[in-house]
Amino acid sequence: MKTDSIFYELFLNLPDSLFSLLGLSPELAKEYQFTSQELKQLAKRIDGLFLPLHDDKPIYFVEVQFQKDESLYHRLFTEIFTYLGQYKPPQNFHAVVMWAKKSLDIPLPPYYQDFKESGKLTVIYLDELNLNTTESIGVEIMKLIIAPPSEAKTQVEKLFSMAQQAEESTTKNQDIIELLEKILTYKFSNYSREELAKMFTLSDFKKTRFYQETYAEGIIEGELKAKISSIPNLLKLGLTVEQIAQALDLDIDTVQKIAKNEHN
Repeated sequence: MKTDSIFYELFLNLPDSLFSLLGLSPELAKEYQFTSQELKQLAKRIDGLFLPLHDDKPIYFVEVQFQKDESLYHRLFTEIFTYLGQYKPPQNFHAVVMWAKKSLDIPLPPYYQDFKESGKLTVIYLDELNLNTTESIGVEIMKLIIAPPSEAKTQVEKLFSMAQQAEESTTKNQDIIELLEKILTYKFSNYSREELAKMFTLSDFKKTRFYQETYAEGIIEGELKAKISSIPNLLKLGLTVEQIAQALDLDIDTVQKIAKNEHN
């Protein structure tokens, strides 16, 4: 799953997710801007950046990791101190590392231990999030991302219900639904579009581009199968390949292949 882009969209649309995850008031999101900024010295952009609108709030550096990375803490703090040196912000900072599961985490180097003990570094394991439903749609989406496929359908239904009841604009709700759509296409990459459309037949899901495209493709594929299955009977009635192709609006090559298989 392309977790980087998924989480970027999640925090962009639901910035309160971070604060809910940290046990803080989701209202704090109103005092932050989620963004990414250039690090000239490292010739790269730093993503997952929550910049406070006021000096009395810390900058949040968020790192999401879904695979083993022995250099993660080194890289993260290098980026943080490069950012602080380049932009010289007046605020303090808080680093948040989100591992998909605890087994992926690596030992924290001793020279970074003080940051964890002082509360400037928080490590979260998504697989250990409380299974009870929270009021945060964002946190529930995180649970969906790491959930086994067998539990996904129930969670998707719950999330669509939460999105409907949320006090958000229609546009914001649609953004959330489109994000769920994207997660499902990544999470169930082994499933065909038709299978996914059948699995999730919720009314809101039917409004997404994914479902509508799938539904349209399903109709087209169904019509094509019906036409092809009728070719042998039309051949038996004595129609020529050209007549069948014209009547069914198929190309002659397709009809010829079916006819050839019938004679073999």
